[in-house]
Amino acid sequence: MDARLEAIRDTVLARNPGEGEFHQAVTEVFESLGPVHDRHPEFLEGAILERLCEPERQIIFRVPWVDDAGRFQINRGFRVEFNSALGPYKGGLRFHPSVYLGIVKFLGFEQIFKNALTGMPIGGGKGGSDFDPRGRSDAEVMRFCQSFMTELYRHIGEYTDVPAGDIGVGGREIGYLFGQYKRITNRYESGVLTGKGISWGGSLVRPEATGYGTVIFTGEMLKTRGQSFDGQRVVVSGSGNVAINAIAKAQSLGASVVACSDSSGYIVDEAGIDVGLLRQIKEVERGRLKDYEARRSAVSYVAGGSVWDVDATVALPCATQNELDGDAAARLVRNGLVAVGEGANMPSTRDAVSVFQDSGVLFGPGKAANAGGVATSALEMQQNASRDSWTFAHTEERLTEIMVGIHDRCAATAEEYGDPGNYVLGANIGGFVKVADAMLAQGLI
Repeated sequence: MDARLEAIRDTVLARNPGEGEFHQAVTEVFESLGPVHDRHPEFLEGAILERLCEPERQIIFRVPWVDDAGRFQINRGFRVEFNSALGPYKGGLRFHPSVYLGIVKFLGFEQIFKNALTGMPIGGGKGGSDFDPRGRSDAEVMRFCQSFMTELYRHIGEYTDVPAGDIGVGGREIGYLFGQYKRITNRYESGVLTGKGISWGGSLVRPEATGYGTVIFTGEMLKTRGQSFDGQRVVVSGSGNVAINAIAKAQSLGASVVACSDSSGYIVDEAGIDVGLLRQIKEVERGRLKDYEARRSAVSYVAGGSVWDVDATVALPCATQNELDGDAAARLVRNGLVAVGEGANMPSTRDAVSVFQDSGVLFGPGKAANAGGVATSALEMQQNASRDSWTFAHTEERLTEIMVGIHDRCAATAEEYGDPGNYVLGANIGGFVKVADAMLAQGLI
């Protein structure tokens, strides 16, 4: 790392103790930016990095609610509004027991660069709670969401901060959140949340967008080596919204997707994952992958373990941060891995990224490869602003254009800065320069 940047990085880490994921995200970005500051000393003079690493606003609040047994429960809510140089804060809400300030800050920091790469006028933010919706009734989830929004509503708005979904926050949760916002404000502001239902301001393709976009980006990387998804053996981690739609898109392009996972284990289906059955179990029944094995022949279910033990030519980590470590990466490389496209946020550890890059594996970092979700959220905001509704085909075409543009921008930036094929460097520099220029232009923001 450039010595000038290392000193700034060390200060940032010291100011944010105990936030390992945030430290990891900051360090990865800083390692790419030395060449930028050689060309643009004004960024150092303007303390852009110091400002970029300090959120514009951090909101932490209590979320009290009552469960079905009449007992009071207390959770903690977060919203980190990181950077608004390019537009209103934009980023999802995550409901999961692992959520704490460091997770939210890492996600919000990544979101700054991701949103910049889309070319859309949106800034970076993130939020969530340590509430776990799994095993909770619809009524309990509704009461929690209403309490959460009773505080959050005063901090968001279509021109201020526009949350969306993330892990644990799907259409059900967005509906309850939007309903409470409308109830409190007495305003029907469609643009205040994205990921809404199609019948009340949502966008077609939004549920599919992150998974589809990951596959589109990975497909563009494969093209640089004269390959495509056709005939690839693909392994996907996770079995939530992103993973399911990545599986569907990869299969539509001719890939054989043979494995996916959840928090209890993974399945291997050599005939190819049955997406319809997987959707029924995970999205309708809210079941486990063990149920998939029980309904389909010639499927093996492995409790615990790692889905990365399954051989693949393309890996799509779509579950959560730091799920793919250096040992798993080395194992995948030995078994013929060609490309990795991150559908989750920072799912590969730093050791894993080093293994992939040193081995010549095509590696698409999450801030570029999974930007399809937030890009389509911005398209939903456009439709809300114009009181319009686009067709699936038109919206998917726009998503494809955006993802191809992100790929090309990352590739061109990496080449411009002397490291062709390094999509990590390309994504970090491409996003940073766009935000830095806006921050300098706007003075003290």
